[in-house]
Amino acid sequence: MPSNSKKNLKETKKTSLEVVKPIKTKPYNDIDLNNWKLYENVKTGTWWEFSSREKKNGHSYDYHGNYIPQIATQLFERYTKKNDIVLDLFFGSGTSGIEAKNMQRRCIGVELKQEMVDYVSSKFTPKELVVDVNIIQGDSASLDTKNKIQDRLEIMGEKFAQFLILHPPYDDIIKFSDKKEDLSNCATTEEFYELFKKVAKNGYDLLEQNRFAALIIGDKYANSRYISLGFECQRRMEELGFVTKAVIVKNITGNEKAKGKTANLWRYRALSGGFNIFEHEYIMIFQKTKLKKVRNTNS
Repeated sequence: MPSNSKKNLKETKKTSLEVVKPIKTKPYNDIDLNNWKLYENVKTGTWWEFSSREKKNGHSYDYHGNYIPQIATQLFERYTKKNDIVLDLFFGSGTSGIEAKNMQRRCIGVELKQEMVDYVSSKFTPKELVVDVNIIQGDSASLDTKNKIQDRLEIMGEKFAQFLILHPPYDDIIKFSDKKEDLSNCATTEEFYELFKKVAKNGYDLLEQNRFAALIIGDKYANSRYISLGFECQRRMEELGFVTKAVIVKNITGNEKAKGKTANLWRYRALSGGFNIFEHEYIMIFQKTKLKKVRNTNS
């Protein structure tokens, strides 16, 4: 046999005997850690910048919320597996549901306003509203709504959701309805915190152990002072038992409607009032897990 043929045969045998590493994933996502370099699209830093809002694959620019589709894409790839159930307790225009369907996840969304439920439902087919996306009209802070979610989970073959999304109103900055249950209608910011905590408690109880939650929220400026809504809500999440895993800062410039046409007015107000214009919000990541005691290095 010619030497070249022997060499080729040897290389063929070597190739056929190579062991292919099995897929290595975490219990909460489908990222293959043996090929982690292939996931350059997945953000792992604490600064997220998006130049504009995604307006395709079922998404549209029909709502003024800052929870843009790109956030859902990042969160679902990092913290969910295919067929997992995402629970969104402030469903709004349905961003979580649309992106869950796009990424072969499922979703249960709770929305307070019936007209919004009807509108968002029109974005899905009747079959999708049974199999992929389940929308509940109700108050996310109530026991009645919690029971309805548990019933839907049972129908979908699960006891718990695998990922939790919380994108509440930023206190009273924008009024979403005239309903007293609406967090944007709270008489005081302290009342807002307490009502938010009730919603988060329902989410905590409905979330599977060791799985993750995301809080998307910004701060506010009122009565000549800065009010840190984000970190106050974070504190209340931790009081419930959530463990903070990350605090991500995301730009909002170009992602919202509210200030786009009044940029000069806001700049004047900032110069006049001594404050700075918000160009960011937070994406806070939590895990439902038992917190290990941190060693005190000062003792």
